[in-house]
Amino acid sequence: MAPRLDPDDEIDDETLRLLALVGRSAEQRLEEALKAHGADIEQWRILSLLAERGGCPMNVVAEHAMMLAPKLSKLVDRMVSANLVLRRADELDRRRVLIAASPRGKQALAVWDEAAAGVRREFSRILGPDAAVFDELLGRLRRGLQVPGAEAAASVLADPA
Repeated sequence: MAPRLDPDDEIDDETLRLLALVGRSAEQRLEEALKAHGADIEQWRILSLLAERGGCPMNVVAEHAMMLAPKLSKLVDRMVSANLVLRRADELDRRRVLIAASPRGKQALAVWDEAAAGVRREFSRILGPDAAVFDELLGRLRRGLQVPGAEAAASVLADPA
């Protein structure tokens, strides 16, 4: 077992490398699980957001899916063609286009969510009783690294009411 770091010590390079490796491995496991059901991570992230929040503008979807706008536009075009998402004008600002999950998209998401749950169960099995602590630590790290005001701006854009 690796020695515990003193809270005043800096995180070493190996910890940063391990964090990157774990992130890649987790993404690869999730990608494989979703691919078995005809999806990819970006599609799953997009539909997850839309099912949770309803219609969202493209910039909010891009941030959530961790994609650049040009790539997102192409993916959304394919998802519209596959009847997974719908485009509609924002009722409050007719210049803005919102995308929303279609009924078919919600059905696909249920299958994809089960595939993702299998990956989460695998991680929980590996971490055992430390799974909740790991989630809390990752959340704390994410909040600490977040650009000030980014979350608030995304929330306002997603729900202008």
